[in-house]
Formats: sequence, C-alpha cells, structure tokens
Amino acid sequence: MTKKITVLIVDDHALVRRGFRRIIEDEEDIAVVGETGDGESAVEMSCQLKPSVVLMDWSLPGMNGMVAAGQIATACPDTAVLMLSMHPEESRVRQAANVGVRGYIVKGARDPDLVSAIRRVAAGDLVFDSGEFVPETKRPSTLSTRELEVLQLIVDGKSNREIGVHLNLSPNTVAAHRANIMQALHLKKTAELVVYAIRNGLAGIP
Repeated sequence: MTKKITVLIVDDHALVRRGFRRIIEDEEDIAVVGETGDGESAVEMSCQLKPSVVLMDWSLPGMNGMVAAGQIATACPDTAVLMLSMHPEESRVRQAANVGVRGYIVKGARDPDLVSAIRRVAAGDLVFDSGEFVPETKRPSTLSTRELEVLQLIVDGKSNREIGVHLNLSPNTVAAHRANIMQALHLKKTAELVVYAIRNGLAGIP
C-alpha cells in the first residue's frame, strides 16, 4: 500500500482551514495530521508530527508564515513547505524560494491545482505559480555571460528599461536576452525564472 502524504494546515482563519481540510481529505492518498493558526505552533507541530507537507499561509499573527517556513525548512528538511499567499508579486516568490519553501501558490487557485501542488512538493518537485513546475537542474551551458548578467538583474526585480540602463543596452535588446534565457531554460514565466535562478545558484542573492 502506498504511504499517504501527510499535511499540516497553517492558517489563522478556522473557516479557511476547514475548507482546505475538506479539499484534501477527499483525496485517498492525502491525510491531514494537524492544523494551527500561528507560526510558532506551526514550527513546533512540524517538528513533532513530521508531516510530508506544511500548507502555510503567508499572513499569520505573531511569527509570519515566511519566518515560520524558513525555520521549518531548516529544522525539518524532509518536510516540504507549500506557501499560500494573496500576493503574486515576484519579490514574494523570490523571498519564499530563498528561505527554502518548495512551492508558492496564490490563494484562490483551483482545488485540483492545490491538490496537485501538494503531491508535487511531497515528491520533491518545486511548484510555483498555481501549480507550474519549476525544473531543478544544473546551469545549462547555453547561457552567455551577458545573459547571466541579465538574469541576475531580473532576479533583482529590475525592469527591461532598468536593466538596459545598467548594462548600457536598449530595452529591446534586453527583451531579446530575456526571451532567449526563458527559451534556453524551458520556462514560461518570470516567477519560474526567479525560482530557477535561486535554486540553481545563478543569482547572487544573500
């Protein structure tokens, strides 16, 4: 018999936790082992229960979800943290990836996306932006030095115009470099690119 994926639900709204529990427990291969509404108890329960996945809300009272996620990623490396947020901004995705979060999806994603994301992070995948898979591979030899420079500035949150000023390139040239990078890495969205760069050491992020 296949081992069930165990999930700890962390959200400060009881109704939201109940909704997630209902979605998850409809799946035969996934079981909820606990729930809580704050970051500190989330860290404690993760260490005690050792769930496969922690479904973590970004906005929590006291210790926020990002801090709690980082502590769980450090203390419980076998537990995958799947972050839920109302905010799709790439800066949030970048922060999440940098503390060790395995997935980041925007609240309001369809139920199948949430269930799929839970299964994927439990299997070791990186899942960002409503279930999109972000490959975790080594740096391809196809990126030029200039493209690596552009990539780092993209990860820093710079626009094409700002990158152009920094590198003395036209915005159109920067856009062409960005398109080449996305094609070389087989990625479709900037959020995926940011996560890929962080995970594969392609950006100088402290």
